[in-house]
Amino acid sequence: MVLGKPLVVVSTLLALVAGVVPASAAPAERGAAREVPPGLAVSAPPTYAGAQAPVSVTLADEAGEPVAGASLRVERRTGDTWAEAAVVTTAEDGTASLPLTLTRRPEDNVVRATWAGDETREPQATGPVTLPLRRRNARLRVKGPREVVDETSVRVAVRWTTGAGEPVAGQVTLQHKRKGRWRDAEVLDTDDRGRAHTRIAPRDDSRWRFRTARQPWLERGRSPVHRVDNVPPGSVVRLGGPDPRRDLPRASRAEGDGASPVITRVPGKVWRSMKGRTWHRGCPVGRPQLRLLRINYWGYDGYRYRGELVAAASVVGQMSAALRDMYDAGLPIRSMVRVDRFGWSKRVQGADDYASMAAGNTSAFNCRNVVGRPGVRSPHAWGRALDLNTWENPYRSSHGLVPNSWWQSRSHPRVAWRSSNHRVVAIMRSHGLRWTYGLGDTQHFDAVPRSAKRGGDVHDEHAPVLPPECNTEVCD
Repeated sequence: MVLGKPLVVVSTLLALVAGVVPASAAPAERGAAREVPPGLAVSAPPTYAGAQAPVSVTLADEAGEPVAGASLRVERRTGDTWAEAAVVTTAEDGTASLPLTLTRRPEDNVVRATWAGDETREPQATGPVTLPLRRRNARLRVKGPREVVDETSVRVAVRWTTGAGEPVAGQVTLQHKRKGRWRDAEVLDTDDRGRAHTRIAPRDDSRWRFRTARQPWLERGRSPVHRVDNVPPGSVVRLGGPDPRRDLPRASRAEGDGASPVITRVPGKVWRSMKGRTWHRGCPVGRPQLRLLRINYWGYDGYRYRGELVAAASVVGQMSAALRDMYDAGLPIRSMVRVDRFGWSKRVQGADDYASMAAGNTSAFNCRNVVGRPGVRSPHAWGRALDLNTWENPYRSSHGLVPNSWWQSRSHPRVAWRSSNHRVVAIMRSHGLRWTYGLGDTQHFDAVPRSAKRGGDVHDEHAPVLPPECNTEVCD
């Protein structure tokens, strides 16, 4: 006997009599009411500035039941003043909506809603509600030259826009990469077109970029890196042959325009460095008879540097004028540092002239012996001799060519001379600096005293300028 179907029929009849409908037999719900939080509320999804935000206002009673047909007043704040934005009526689900265009300023996107209530319900009001902004992407573009001539400036410009190309007015920060780190250099304000510019004067090859902070409506921005190479203002010396054997720290930057020579008494700090090196007990001149010359010169790399040397007070003006004319003629100098920086040399009983020559250094006063002639005092001990571009202009000492032999048979129109007609030799001669030994000591010039008979304006080519030991033999 099969009992399945009769049991189903009986159970269904009993359920109908009891007023209960099984779940499987219940009709599907249609249009179930959305839950609405009690009270009055305003909301909107994050929206881009300049776009319309779909603002939703909901109203429900204390039991959470939607209030339909309610007239709601929506206000928007401008500054400290509230102004009506719209009056909307709630639908059956207790909601009403309106579009509001958001601005870039969060304080301009503040709204509130009020309801006057009815016979059975109290009035409702929201507090100030800030409609959320959705941030746009930022874009920064840099324009400017890729090279700058040293000691000059170039214009660098930036344009700040959104990813959609809308200009942005605000603050942008120019950054400069130094020692591996980005450092803030300047803060600029872009105009209504999103543009700003400034001038930079980097003294080395450099990298630059712009950045912006995150805004309520805009993401932070960063431009691509803009590289600016520093190039020399002068012409570079092209040489073959061996390089100097001694390296020096990078020379000081030039100061002022042109050669800008400055002659002073020897400062205490400099004198302390000279003592025990370029000056010591028994020297024929002392601090009162010496002067410090600081002067700009053209380096072999085409850049301007500031050099210094110590010379006798009686001739330092002549040396200054000659070096100034070399600067004006674009005739470069490899290096010009005080020779005391090379330390004491037992070999020459003074500052290490061998090291100075091996570095191609230009110098004057050095109370020492003649290179290769122990016991014979050099003309440099009186501060009246100048050794110039020593690497390219060797000296023939008693034990061979110093500092190298490669350059002895070679010349260069700007830095190495083998004839009295060379421009450098001619400039030296015009200021009373005699190329005393010619090819025997190409780097060496001796200052010729001014002639007292002619008012001190003319140099006496026949006046004695050397120690007696050096009248017949080469002394440096």
